[in-house]
Amino acid sequence: MINPNGNIDATALMVEQAQQVLGAGVRVLGYTNTQAPPLLATAADMQLAEQGVLALGRQAKQAQADAIMVAAFSDPGLAELRKRVSIPVVGIGESVFVEAAGCELNAGRRFGIVTITPDTRLLASFVERAQHLGYGELFCGTRVTQGDAQALLTHIEQLDRALAVAIRKSIADGAQAVIMGGGPLSSAALRLQPQFSIPLLSPVASAARAVIKRFA
Repeated sequence: MINPNGNIDATALMVEQAQQVLGAGVRVLGYTNTQAPPLLATAADMQLAEQGVLALGRQAKQAQADAIMVAAFSDPGLAELRKRVSIPVVGIGESVFVEAAGCELNAGRRFGIVTITPDTRLLASFVERAQHLGYGELFCGTRVTQGDAQALLTHIEQLDRALAVAIRKSIADGAQAVIMGGGPLSSAALRLQPQFSIPLLSPVASAARAVIKRFA
């Protein structure tokens, strides 16, 4: 698992969640892109993330990994890394979009995204991703939490309250499933799920399930 941002703690949490989905027969190794900031919020941050993903991808290949997971919601460097390695490469963003709208039992399900990052270019990329994957008509849009993103990440109770408000707004938009838009938010999907009757989707868990399908 490659975390394209510099948040080592987030890497550990995402590795733990992926490990739970993949089971004891699989070993998940976490790589953190320490050259990037702990939160990817701008186009410049994304460029650093892409460079780090490609560099860490080479390390993962040398470590004889059987598959690589790019663990940032915008999947920086995903397409290029796929060109450079012969093993399966999944992105948490791509995987959760596919699961939200196209899983076998819920084809045609309307979905929204909740995130803590207000960057307009990043939000526009979500729309582009939905359209690119063929889910443009199913995408209900993105709801962004109130408050400073960095501060929310350091206070879990405040983060969960802010996310819950945004989730309710997404449901009001017509969402039948809500994607937690960011690798560091994956664990929040598990914490908040009991409060809601619709699925809250963890990008990391979705990507782990995508890995399983590649080897089924």
